Amino acid sequence: MIRHHENAPGLCQIADEDTQSYVFNQTMLRIKDPEISLDFYTRIIGMTLYRKLEFPEMKFTLYFLAMSGDVQNDEVPTEDNKRTTWTFEQRAMLELTHNWGSETEAGPTYHNGNSDPRGFGHIGFSVPDVYEASKRFEKLGVKFVKRPDDGKMKGLAFIEDPDGYWIEILQANIIEKNSK
Repeated sequence: MIRHHENAPGLCQIADEDTQSYVFNQTMLRIKDPEISLDFYTRIIGMTLYRKLEFPEMKFTLYFLAMSGDVQNDEVPTEDNKRTTWTFEQRAMLELTHNWGSETEAGPTYHNGNSDPRGFGHIGFSVPDVYEASKRFEKLGVKFVKRPDDGKMKGLAFIEDPDGYWIEILQANIIEKNSK
């Protein structure tokens, strides 16, 4: 059985059986103000909040979001502990972490990874039409880092969330479509 669909140095060709039940569950971003960030990710991007977990003793709150169409509402447990377990079984969620009090700090609170020293780059969302999505973002006043026809890489955009994190907006078939 083929494990990888491309070749690259360093690839392990034999999967460890112990890892076959692992799930890539989340990427975490620290946020300054949950009200502003939750509005952005649920209204502008269209995500759904699966679970909110508060840790008063450590003064932070976690918000787990995913795309609305990923599950049916009747699959989501209503009982808190069961919903927490269910949430940690899901694939590819966004975890927003709010450290209490950061919303009152002046200026940006967190490094977005795209200025020196560089590190984290972006998260990405695939859309049916990058140009139509970009028109919508423009109408909603979203800040662009790169519009679809800017620069050498045509047909993809980068926008910023309220904390300055970059979000790639791409169209899954853009390379295939442009090669015809």
